[in-house]
Amino acid sequence: MKVQIDIDEDLKDLEVIIKCATINDTVLTLQKYLLEISKEKNHLIFYQNEKEFYFSINQILFFETSENGIAAHTKNDIYQVHHKLYELEEMLPAYFMRVSKSTILNTHEIYSITKNITSSSKVEFHNTHKVVYVSRNYYKALKNNLHDSRL
Repeated sequence: MKVQIDIDEDLKDLEVIIKCATINDTVLTLQKYLLEISKEKNHLIFYQNEKEFYFSINQILFFETSENGIAAHTKNDIYQVHHKLYELEEMLPAYFMRVSKSTILNTHEIYSITKNITSSSKVEFHNTHKVVYVSRNYYKALKNNLHDSRL
């Protein structure tokens, strides 16, 4: 594999072009990695009452719909964000994933999963009492995501 960097001072945004004879696992891995890097640069503003907060999304355990919009949960607090869940899905890195119609969770913060065959499975997080429930429709995708991230 050759790597080449072309400097173009007229470019406004970084552009990465992958030239290949065929699409293979290496190309797909590169593409996935580059997309992840670009998503991690997204910054969210978190709100509590009239205050704005700026901190890493890695502190977020999960996002969920609430009567006031979208709530972002950390270990100790709840903040509001001014985005819809589907917008967050597009913006966030792959280790955030939807686990029900109303919840997106941070898979890096999962401590345990209690599987329930007949209803939603319970997810617990490190060092907090907060839990979320994974609907049966999303359970397999969550398990695959966790398995892939541990490899």
